[in-house]
Amino acid sequence: MSLLVKARRDGSTLVDITPESAGWGHVGFRAVRLTQGQADHFETGRTEVCLTVLTGRVNVQVGGERFEGLGGRSSVFDESSPHALYITTHQAVSVTALGDAEVAYSSAPAQGLYPTRLIDPSTMKRSVRGQGANTRYVCDILPETEPAEGLLVVEVVTPAGHSSSYPPHKHDTAGEGETVLEETYYHRLDPAQGFAFQRVYTDDRSLDEAMAVEDHDTVMVPRGYHPTVAPFGYRLYYLNTMAGPQRKWAFKNDPAHEWMLR
Repeated sequence: MSLLVKARRDGSTLVDITPESAGWGHVGFRAVRLTQGQADHFETGRTEVCLTVLTGRVNVQVGGERFEGLGGRSSVFDESSPHALYITTHQAVSVTALGDAEVAYSSAPAQGLYPTRLIDPSTMKRSVRGQGANTRYVCDILPETEPAEGLLVVEVVTPAGHSSSYPPHKHDTAGEGETVLEETYYHRLDPAQGFAFQRVYTDDRSLDEAMAVEDHDTVMVPRGYHPTVAPFGYRLYYLNTMAGPQRKWAFKNDPAHEWMLR
């Protein structure tokens, strides 16, 4: 099975990844595009969900709670943080678009320990990582410092001609400063006709897949190192969803390339 999930070109659902379809145990990811007045309905079941309003505005009904006018970005490349909702288990959810909108749902198994809450953009930490042609811009939507049972959610903008998730790193082994986390990369390109590259590989090369990703494509990372590169002329955005047995992001750099950090 390829790790590249191509975006659906028809209908409102752009991508729909479940633990069953991915062949792993934790991460689910779905992204939808909605038009004025269009609604998307789902139930969280035995999962917690981080709903991220990528673009546009939406009203969200979660059980008896209503959240109005969430969002506002015209592009994921805007220099602003998104609105997001943490939604607990066993909830009926309805998302209605106020104009064109794009919404992402990150999910992971949970027991319902934390209540539904708004994640306001003003609370999200924004930072710059790397230097030179390895510089990228990070927004922590649901980091390990904020309440959740398993989910970690972050978005990253990589300038044209830059690399990202680089030097290559992995998080697939427990202990020795590393945790086990499954991950999805939901990619957007600017301009939209562009493409980028992502490689997923292990030390022994039992997994080694290089992919050309286009706008709205998703890459699944079950294990291994997973760098990305944005070609000249095209900015790259990606939304990461991570989850695993332990809710902690601890990684190991590829020793062959760690020299560049010295």
